[in-house]
Order: sequence, then C-alpha cells, then structure tokens
Amino acid sequence: MAVSASFLDFAKETFAPFGVISARRMFGGAGLYCDDLFFAIVDDDAVYLKADDETRGEFEAACLAPFTYEMKNGSISSMSYYGAPEAIFDDADALRNWTTLALDAARRAALFKKKPAGKKKARKKAAR
Repeated sequence: MAVSASFLDFAKETFAPFGVISARRMFGGAGLYCDDLFFAIVDDDAVYLKADDETRGEFEAACLAPFTYEMKNGSISSMSYYGAPEAIFDDADALRNWTTLALDAARRAALFKKKPAGKKKARKKAAR
C-alpha cells in the first residue's frame, strides 16, 4: 500500500462536502473517515469505497474491482471496499451517489460493532 500526500489531500477535499474528513495512515495507505465513520481506503493513489451486503451489488454491477492485498503467506485477501468510479471526481451527482452508498454501509457497520467488555460490565453494575 502507498499513497502520495498530494492525492490524500485531494481525496480529503473531494469528500469534504459530506462532513469532517480525516485520514489515518495504515500500511502505507490511509483510511478515510467522515465524522468518525471509516468509509474509504486510499491506496496507490486510488480511492476504494466501503460496501456491504446491501450495496455490494451496485459496485459489482458497475464492474468496480474490490480492494485486495497480499497476505504474509502470499495469498490474496479482499475487503468490503471497491474502487470508486472515476466519475466521482468530475460529476457531483456521481460523487453524492457513491459516497452516500459508502457512508450508509459505514453507518450500518458501526451499528454492529461490539461494545467494549468494560462498558457492558459497567452498565450491568449500574443497573443493579
């Protein structure tokens, strides 16, 4: 994974209309967050948008490739992120459509994240 600082800045500016955009470097690439929702990966100066069971079909219908990476054992693994269509960089409607799909998938994923064990215990004690 690798991403140039200039492309990362460009990606952050592209998605700025949707909320507070931040980036966290990881393995040479970066994760993009909108209002603390992890919705995109930037790698090799390309953007990959989050998908889930509800939206994956739209990414596949548009023939967008999934984000893949090589594991230590040499096998290839993929994540639920798909290459963003080039149109998002030139067409406001396309940007809104695809970004909304990614943000909706990120919101659904956030709902299913496990609560830290410490918080569950604290709530149980408070309920007694």
